[in-house]
Amino acid sequence: MPNMPNCPDCETPLDFEVDEVEEGDILACDECGMEFEVVGTEPLELAHVDEDGLDDEDDELLDEEEEEE
Repeated sequence: MPNMPNCPDCETPLDFEVDEVEEGDILACDECGMEFEVVGTEPLELAHVDEDGLDDEDDELLDEEEEEE
């Protein structure tokens, strides 16, 4: 069984099967409640989802678009 990754915020093991997630899935930490989007599966890569439902990458794109205006 593959190792379960830890929450990047509180280091609690995230309770999901690594081989059963797909890019775009949203995972939540049972301990602290933070949500993460799966942005890569090989290797597993998670991005923090903020309260607007956007991950960190989306925030960067929005910031760049605002600067261009």
